[in-house]
Amino acid sequence: MSVQTASPKTRSATWTKQDRYPTRLRQPQDALWQQRQEDVVKGRHLNGPLNGEQLDRFERDGFLFEPNFLDQAELDALRAELAAMLDRDDFRDRDFSITEPQSHEIRSLFAVHHLSRRFAELAEDERMVGRARQIVGGDVYVHQSRINYKPGFHGKGFNWHSDFETWHAEDGMPEMHAVSASIVLTDNHHFNGPLMLIPGSHKVFVHCLGETPDDNHKQSLKQQELGVPSNDALRELIKARGIEAPTGAAGGLLLFDCNTLHGSNANMSPDPRSNAFFVYNRRDNACVQPFGARKQRPSFLAHQPDEVWTPPQGTH
Repeated sequence: MSVQTASPKTRSATWTKQDRYPTRLRQPQDALWQQRQEDVVKGRHLNGPLNGEQLDRFERDGFLFEPNFLDQAELDALRAELAAMLDRDDFRDRDFSITEPQSHEIRSLFAVHHLSRRFAELAEDERMVGRARQIVGGDVYVHQSRINYKPGFHGKGFNWHSDFETWHAEDGMPEMHAVSASIVLTDNHHFNGPLMLIPGSHKVFVHCLGETPDDNHKQSLKQQELGVPSNDALRELIKARGIEAPTGAAGGLLLFDCNTLHGSNANMSPDPRSNAFFVYNRRDNACVQPFGARKQRPSFLAHQPDEVWTPPQGTH
């Protein structure tokens, strides 16, 4: 599924004057948001595992939940791999390993498809890639992968945000041609901080205020304060569209558009919540220079097509 792509320098020249989604602004815009400019589902003509009804639902809501995506044997193997990775001392205090704001417990582990053969196989699984290809309308690569782990009682929440807003502003993703695939590794219920989404919010781009400081990711990955919608925008969108929180047994798959507004509450239960998360970006939409920051974030947060990533030395 490999295709030729232009170099980052060439692509940057193409996109320098074409910021279609201004954000990280000094002053508020007259409108709370602007309309999305790309189609949501672009690959209806492609063969794949999603049927027309599922694609229609994704187009309408900006997400699709499929229970029982993995069988028990696959789930057990991934859980064992997750436990082994969270146990590795050499993964602690590394830039790709994010801990809770007030503790040393791992909150997120990035670049997992490079750190683990088993997670690499999952990222390359045609069941995942085929769904992504149908949605974005072309060949894809993994822009970002991570494991999110929310420990019982202590796992903090995530503020409302659009992933695309961050990837556009801080990574240089030009357009909305990406989809996130989240594998639920533990049972998700209403009390252990499940992901919440605003249906239909993917059809507008909410402008965010505040210029991006250098190395903003060091703060935002623990607690995001920039790149979050205003309360006024959230109030209007939630009033019109509501909030949904897909819950269910471990092994489900949640697909959601790169621009769907989502967040989560703290884990108030004794049950940990974890998921494996893969972002599939269309190959011709690879990142260029950031649109709202002075430099790109580290590569463990934003991979390029065909990149071979290894943990850098000296990041303990």
